[in-house]
Amino acid sequence: MAAAASYSSASWRVRPSLTPWRSPLQPHGRAQRMAICATRMEYRSQVAPSAMQSSSTLHRFEAVSHDQKTIPERLAVVTGGNRGIGLEVCRQLALQGATVILTARDEKKGKDAVESFCHESNLSNIIFHQLDILDDNSCTSLAQYIESRFGKLDILVNNAGVGGVAVDQDGLRALNIDPKVWLSGKAVNLIQSVIIQTYDEAVKCLNTNYYGLKGVTKVLLPLLKQSTSGARIVNTTSLRSELKRMPNEKLRNELRSVDIWDEARIEAMLNEFLVDLKNERLEEAGWPTMLPAYSMSKTVVNLYTRILAKRHPEMRINCVHPGFVNTEINWNTGIIPPEEGARGAVKAALLPQDGPTGCYFDQTEIGEAW
Repeated sequence: MAAAASYSSASWRVRPSLTPWRSPLQPHGRAQRMAICATRMEYRSQVAPSAMQSSSTLHRFEAVSHDQKTIPERLAVVTGGNRGIGLEVCRQLALQGATVILTARDEKKGKDAVESFCHESNLSNIIFHQLDILDDNSCTSLAQYIESRFGKLDILVNNAGVGGVAVDQDGLRALNIDPKVWLSGKAVNLIQSVIIQTYDEAVKCLNTNYYGLKGVTKVLLPLLKQSTSGARIVNTTSLRSELKRMPNEKLRNELRSVDIWDEARIEAMLNEFLVDLKNERLEEAGWPTMLPAYSMSKTVVNLYTRILAKRHPEMRINCVHPGFVNTEINWNTGIIPPEEGARGAVKAALLPQDGPTGCYFDQTEIGEAW
């Protein structure tokens, strides 16, 4: 298959005219992004220190100080934390005693979520910070805030994501597709009339689900290295990422070998995918045809997770498929509640130091994705 040919970043480039907005998928955009990520490590304390919020009885601290402030034993960041699985991950981590920074792109929605936790659940160990994972300045601002106030980070849950397609939700619900058909991948023909995969949506999906995740992880890695309880990174993935669903056998076999991959090769592969999508060659080239951009974004999230785990053996870095959860990203067609869907991410976030790393969790159990 053409899609499994050698991946050279010099060979495959998405022409700027095809890319609808700022995209790291362009080679020159990637270089600029990498330079920005490098400068992020030079933190400048621009955020004025503020007093720690009073803790609830569930909020445990260790006897460590940073600029005369008490530092939590476990400090967690959850991206996309204002709704769905992310909201529930914040709640469950807080109930386990972690101090949680709930992040969201929409400031009002994020603050409302934190206020609800405080008033309805008596959880004062959840705080809000605005974060748009596609905005370099926003990522840097979060890192500077954590550096100034806490000096370290223990847990990063990369939950924010998008579906990558335009959907007629009323039409989708009218189809009343059996969940087993969804999970098997056999719904691809049934949904053609209500789900539209466009180039613009595909670029947005890859930028958010992979490049955004990678960007915020890189800028927070220096703080994770300062963890006092053992750093944990949890990347939300999907059943669609499992390599048995990849039609291209040669590419499927290559993706199983983490040793031959790095970020440059991943980017080259995604560029090739977008070219084939633009030219309507997905099936011919052997790419996934069921939610193709979403499937590819989660496939490379798995691969990036394994690359990171290999580079940082002192950390526990895993990806988690939460299950077919009834949330907006599934257009509310899922079969399990967010409370259940959050359990896998929480388990991976609280793994012991000798726990697994570089693994794929199918909900709360280690599964097989490659």
